[in-house]
Amino acid sequence: MSETPVSPARSSPSTSLLGHLRAELSQHMPFSAMKPEHVDEFLAAASQLYFAPNEVVLDPSSGPVQALLYVRRGSVSGRRGVADTTGPIEYVAGDLFPVGALLASRAVTATYTTNEDSFCLRLPAAAVQALVLKSAPFADFLNGRVLSFLELSRRATQAAFASQTLAEQSLETRLADLPPKTPLSCAPGTPLAEALSTMHERRVGSMLVLGEQGQVLGILTRHDILGRVTLPQRPLSTPISDVMSQPVQTLDVQHRLSDAAMLMSRHGLRHVPVLREGRVVNILSERDLFAMQRLSLKQLGASLRSAPDEATLVMLAGRIREFARNLLGQGVHARQLTELVSHLNDLLAERLVELVAARQGLDLSRACWLAFGSEGRSEQTVATDQDNGLVFDSDDAERDRPVWLAFGREVNEALDRAGYPLCKGGVMAGNPACCHTPAEWADRIGRWIEHGAPQDLLDASIYFDLRPVAGHLALAAPLQRLIAQAPARVPRFLKQMADNSLRRGVPLNWRGGLDPTEEGAHAWIDLKLQGTAIFVDAARLYALAHGLDVQGTRARLEAAAPLMGAAEREADSWVASFEFLQMLRLQLQLGHRGPLPGPDDNPNRIDVKQLNDIDRRLLKESLRAARHLQQRLQLDYQR
Repeated sequence: MSETPVSPARSSPSTSLLGHLRAELSQHMPFSAMKPEHVDEFLAAASQLYFAPNEVVLDPSSGPVQALLYVRRGSVSGRRGVADTTGPIEYVAGDLFPVGALLASRAVTATYTTNEDSFCLRLPAAAVQALVLKSAPFADFLNGRVLSFLELSRRATQAAFASQTLAEQSLETRLADLPPKTPLSCAPGTPLAEALSTMHERRVGSMLVLGEQGQVLGILTRHDILGRVTLPQRPLSTPISDVMSQPVQTLDVQHRLSDAAMLMSRHGLRHVPVLREGRVVNILSERDLFAMQRLSLKQLGASLRSAPDEATLVMLAGRIREFARNLLGQGVHARQLTELVSHLNDLLAERLVELVAARQGLDLSRACWLAFGSEGRSEQTVATDQDNGLVFDSDDAERDRPVWLAFGREVNEALDRAGYPLCKGGVMAGNPACCHTPAEWADRIGRWIEHGAPQDLLDASIYFDLRPVAGHLALAAPLQRLIAQAPARVPRFLKQMADNSLRRGVPLNWRGGLDPTEEGAHAWIDLKLQGTAIFVDAARLYALAHGLDVQGTRARLEAAAPLMGAAEREADSWVASFEFLQMLRLQLQLGHRGPLPGPDDNPNRIDVKQLNDIDRRLLKESLRAARHLQQRLQLDYQR
């Protein structure tokens, strides 16, 4: 480095350079989404700068930011100031900075220094403002960097899987956007003769019963008639209110088709009324929802519930993965997709538990099958091993335990044959460490909370998301309450959980760039251990700290953020980053980048060299959000 500072040389791009620059910019967001004339306007107003290695580009003494910089070649790192709390960040070719300072008309709070010979395009603030008014993609990008990348990545994923999809209608569609359909309805005093005659004439399978204010009181479906009218020999003069089903499961217009699919599958419904401000505006039938699909969620759910044997369940497990591929092709978000996969896996496990219990002559009213970890949070991806346990009621645990252990082992082995590998850490119902009476479980969890060493709590964290799946579900309730009450009973519990969470390193280097594990021609990052697990740990801790009775990482982050004093935009970036990492895991596991990895491979390890530009940038942004969340934990629990 020369002892004499070198000032950046400035020159406007030549005409011959414009065509090359236009093609170069169009490979990156937001330019790839902008109209060509708006990209040209950016270039026309820009000037080119050169910075020598280790040269300061911007620092707090530079005053209010006067321009937006676009990195063409080389890289720039921001550190010191705010970067000490959020970590350094590296800007590489295709990045724009400093967006926040420019939009706020303030000085930067970090020092930006080049790492190598670097070329940038400089767009004055006035030109930025003019372009924002003309180009919505440019404005949206500046106002929501992570969310903009996330949407573009989701669209690319949808396009990649579109040829596999079985439905034209995306399950992400809001119910408000569906074609309106006036539901058939009547008053509660309507005679059966009139209601059934109208249903027959209109060729519909249901009749809603509405109150005077348009509220839903009940529903009568064609499938209800045999059991409620014909067999009991009800006179046709009977008011429909005497035979209608109530209460009625409903959805709001802001829900999505995925919510309707889940509701129908969970409750075995064929019709779901859609409300706006409490009044019925549409009705969705199972036929409507899956008219374009050969593989229906409700049909798959029904098949799982009624499977006659293990061989059928093994076959249906493959159909669950096929169904997940189809949903990915429809553009379904990670949250809905993992919820649906977890729901179907629950049904499979529940039916398997029933079949094995029946074969062994066991009474499931005396035991409950428990799900831990990602299944407990309803966040299972496709390549997932088993995390389960058993709580059994007994007045002589040592006498009855061998029977329940044998039962647990048989279910574990059957799940393994269905494609859910045995847990390498032994967290399974067939392991004596995971098969206890309620009192034994309470004692074990209590010891972790009150006396557990850091490693004990790290190993035990998977149990803190426990959820009952099959059998006598009420047996799990005292254990869930015990965990929820832990922060109030043992204040150091939260600090130890924070200490454990902070043991997970974020794969970013000192400059803020990706820091994968190099292995030959590959550069690996574990999307679970080095990514989603960081969000999971923090969300669980903050939910417990604030007494939030919510399951799922997204729901926990959204509920905890206001109580933590986090800005809405900051919380949105946490959620978006977690869901991007989940989606990347699903893409990897569903074969987008090769076949489903075998049990001896790591289904969450991705080669960042194989990622496209958008996903690689968003991966870096998501990991920065993870690091920021960890730094919040440090401030809250390690001061």
